[in-house]
Amino acid sequence: MRILIVFLLLILCLEVAAQKIYGTVFNDKGDLLPFSSITIKGTSIGASANNNGKFSFSLSAGNYTLVCQHIGYAASEKSINVQSETEVTFILSEQKLVMKEVVVKSNAEDPAYEIIRQAIKKRSYYSAQVDAFTCNLYGKDLIKLRSLPSKILGRKIPAEDRKGMGVDSTGKGVIYLSESVSKVSAKRPDKFKLEVMSSRVSGSGSFGFTFPAFISLYKNNVTVFSGSFNPRGFVSPIADGALKFYRYKFLGTFFEDGKAINTIRVIPRRNYEPLFSGIINITDEDWRIHSFDLTLTKLSQLEIMDTLQITQLYVPVSKDIWRVKNQLLHFNFSMFKIDAVGNFLTVYSDYNLNPTFGSKFFNNVVIKYDTAVDKKSHPYWDSIRPVPLEPEELKDYRVKDSVYLAQKDSLLSTKSIDSLKKMQGKIMPLKVFWNGIHRTHYSKTNTYQWGVESLIRGLEYNPAEGIVTKLALYFDKYLSRAKANLSIMPNLRYGFANTHLNAWLDIELRTRDLNTDKKIKRQAWFISGGKRVTQFNKENPIAAWRNSVTTLGYGDNYMKTYENYFAGLGFSKRYESGLRFSVSALYEDRIPLNNTTTYTIYKKDSIRITPNFPVVRNLDTMQFNPHQAVNISFDISFKPGQKYIQLPNSKVPLGSKYPTFGFNYTKGISGILGSDVNFDKWKISIYDDKNLKLAGTLKYRASVGGFINTRKVYVQDYTHFKGNQSSLTAGDYLSSFQLLKYYEHSNVNDFFVQVNLEHHFNGLITNKIPLFKKLNWNLVGGGNAFYVKKSSNYGELFVGLENIIKVLRLDFVAGFENGKKPVTGIKLGGGGLLGAALGGGSRRRRGAGTPMSF
Repeated sequence: MRILIVFLLLILCLEVAAQKIYGTVFNDKGDLLPFSSITIKGTSIGASANNNGKFSFSLSAGNYTLVCQHIGYAASEKSINVQSETEVTFILSEQKLVMKEVVVKSNAEDPAYEIIRQAIKKRSYYSAQVDAFTCNLYGKDLIKLRSLPSKILGRKIPAEDRKGMGVDSTGKGVIYLSESVSKVSAKRPDKFKLEVMSSRVSGSGSFGFTFPAFISLYKNNVTVFSGSFNPRGFVSPIADGALKFYRYKFLGTFFEDGKAINTIRVIPRRNYEPLFSGIINITDEDWRIHSFDLTLTKLSQLEIMDTLQITQLYVPVSKDIWRVKNQLLHFNFSMFKIDAVGNFLTVYSDYNLNPTFGSKFFNNVVIKYDTAVDKKSHPYWDSIRPVPLEPEELKDYRVKDSVYLAQKDSLLSTKSIDSLKKMQGKIMPLKVFWNGIHRTHYSKTNTYQWGVESLIRGLEYNPAEGIVTKLALYFDKYLSRAKANLSIMPNLRYGFANTHLNAWLDIELRTRDLNTDKKIKRQAWFISGGKRVTQFNKENPIAAWRNSVTTLGYGDNYMKTYENYFAGLGFSKRYESGLRFSVSALYEDRIPLNNTTTYTIYKKDSIRITPNFPVVRNLDTMQFNPHQAVNISFDISFKPGQKYIQLPNSKVPLGSKYPTFGFNYTKGISGILGSDVNFDKWKISIYDDKNLKLAGTLKYRASVGGFINTRKVYVQDYTHFKGNQSSLTAGDYLSSFQLLKYYEHSNVNDFFVQVNLEHHFNGLITNKIPLFKKLNWNLVGGGNAFYVKKSSNYGELFVGLENIIKVLRLDFVAGFENGKKPVTGIKLGGGGLLGAALGGGSRRRRGAGTPMSF
């Protein structure tokens, strides 16, 4: 009897087991049709053909009607009876468009405009039609190189790096291939969560960083990937004001399932506007999107990529609701002689329009990776993949995965460790002068990094010390038992004119909670001590190299410093809620540092050299008397609504739509360790970047503060405003004043207010100026101001161009001080696609002389 039951169960399993459906899609000329959509009629279940027109997916035994669709071709249906593996071939003929009968009049409007008007009227309805939904999605991302130069920006690409990337001797090959299976959950008005169930990256044990581009033309402003490709976004062809941006041409009507669908060509009215071009298909009478094939180019103000083609196909998922079934993003990239192409394919399925969510389902985690996201086997991927792999993809997986497994198995072997050491090459002592030495000690149980920063790049000159040489070392190690990162940074500084040797040590211990079931709690301890040289304004408004140039070249020694024996201790912590706080204590034995040389390249400029102490307006400023200071400082900041990506072992912040609020309180304590200071000061800040889409990006920072107690305050503890007396170089944007003297308005007043504001037009206005729009230079403007009292106030206005060669920003600035005649200047800084993100300096975490931000 038991044998009979088992036999019957096996028969039942065989009857209902999923069977493979596979095939190829051609056009009527015999050419392959890549990325066609194959769907079970009346559902969102189906697949997509790959770049070679091949498709495959699994179905349980039964009768089905398959629908094959491709934009520009008539849909084809085939009825099949699934009992075993079934091959299906589709041959699609070009879409035959029927022109509507119209009465031709002079200056008659193209019929497309009335169709678009109706679609615009229905846009908001379809955008909000579904209150909540879930769906499954499969994504496959592929990036291939068609050309890779031997050098990039003058730096040679080592042969082992080219091989590791997966390119051949001609610079061609697949450099990135990944797949993912996810579930999307959404609820109006703004609840969203993406759960990544499984993910695979060729040649890697990681899970990638899959986040499909959710593109909807039902939104007025369409964001593609991220703001990096165009912070203004792109205007939808059916946006409320689309008729001002686009021209339309009616190409004809085709029919599917008895439903008329209108094909319309979308044409930008002007170049260098964030606009699409291509084809959009809109159903007749109900005026919904059926499908589209649209393109963005450099003429669309597209950044990074040369072209981006977006195709989407919608299918009905209920009687009156259509949703996206397939989406393909195809792009081309060419820069620095690198030529690359890519396809990002997303297949949506199993829509549920009536989901039930728990009360805490939607939280601050918007993307969640399953803890076993990268643990799926190859048979799992072969069974679930709705898009067959192409031959080059199969080869890429096979070769790179085998190499990865071999390297993984030998990662901690003696041979592997010796190989890693050999790749670093021998220590070249002479490198310490320009490049520095940066090494990793590989070991099975004791791996760490150490290094020495460049001696030449650390050279500086100032009248107090003369020529200064610095020796900066670092040691970094992960402590597995404590689950913490330890950094030790010794520093030596020697002035040849005053023969003073300063030495100090920074130690930092950083920990983080890696348990994904708990809230993020990242914390760090800092300890520092020794003898150092410090700027009076601890925000370091003057770069040492800049001061060296202005002093030697013009006798303008703007940087003012003092020596101090010091000891500092600090602690900081960050919470998942967006709350951060830090507390620090600092002891300083402050010693005046007077000039010992007046050397300049041109002797006549030596008379311009000023004493090494700040000159403050309305104060009889002179060199300070030696004294001791003990300061306690408390900082707290909070960014409400912080969102996160939850990875298997960590979380990554995504930002928030709300600004950041900050508060600082500093207390100077007298009597402790001989401290002579006695003061209390505070500051409240608010800052944010607001993307206003077509109108540009607004960035601002506003602060108020002052002293509560001023019984004993030395100039080091004054309220300082970050000035900039450089003849050309710009200071830090949004925190400094471009034409303000460095210490002239330093004060101990009970109140001040400061505002820094700038607006990045991101192509608005300049896209109408012939030369600027071709160069993609963008307008930027704004102002900075502070007010302390009637006799101490300052403001400046500026206008400029950024994204100059993607890196530079040039501003014209006018400064107004206490109602006097304005002063003007030109400032050059970093700004634009690459310039805004570039940072200078060495690999060290902090600049010399400012350890632990004390």
